[in-house]
Amino acid sequence: MSEDNEKIMKLQEMIDQSERIVFFGGAGVSTESGVPDFRSENGLYNQKYDYGYPPETMLSHTFWVSHRKEFFRFYYERILVEEVDTPSGRKKIEPNAAHTFLAKLEEAGKLSAVVTQNIDGLHQKAGSKRVYELHGTVMRNFCTKCHKEYDLDWMMGQKHKGIYEPVCEKCGAPVKPDVVLYEEGLDDDTVEGAVKAIRDADMLIIGGTSLVVYPAAGFVNYYRGDRLVLINKSLTGREAEANLVINDSIGQVFSKIKIS
Repeated sequence: MSEDNEKIMKLQEMIDQSERIVFFGGAGVSTESGVPDFRSENGLYNQKYDYGYPPETMLSHTFWVSHRKEFFRFYYERILVEEVDTPSGRKKIEPNAAHTFLAKLEEAGKLSAVVTQNIDGLHQKAGSKRVYELHGTVMRNFCTKCHKEYDLDWMMGQKHKGIYEPVCEKCGAPVKPDVVLYEEGLDDDTVEGAVKAIRDADMLIIGGTSLVVYPAAGFVNYYRGDRLVLINKSLTGREAEANLVINDSIGQVFSKIKIS
């Protein structure tokens, strides 16, 4: 039996024996759907732009306040991506095998929560119910004055109309995506829920993340069990702590696991 098959069998055994699984995921979960990541060789931070500012600057709270048109130009063109180019043509971004597997695992009563660093909402679109979005989500937007909420369809409408300074229909104040920008803190309720889920888990699967973005990466330190699994194409620096390490596509790995 190959080493890869042995690891898949071990993962299957660990999942079968667990009842409170938590999945902690990063950009690698969504790149398989075509969503661009930030830090890889071809990620958003390493591409060439004509915006006049680096992405890290444009995704800061200060930039959103002082250069709102430029912020939304980048946000519309690089973050609110609806379709991607594939060898067979343009393709709409949809949940992939990893998202679908996790939703089914939750439905089966074995997954207690998804903790994600992603902001694309694909976990919910796949059917996951309990999702802690550490960095917020593009699915929600809010008025910075009266706090009226706007959904993704509303913001996409602003994008298609070419409105680069969206304002509240009720009070006229700026509308901001509910994503955590640089210089902003994480949401307290989300942090509390994620920490509790990880602390109470009897199995923690970490997938699609290199565990370099803090404070989110530090959340794995709250896990107290002995079924820590790392699934990532590259090394994370936490391999020594893991009970199982699989360096492969997370979608391909999960497609080989049966849910009982």
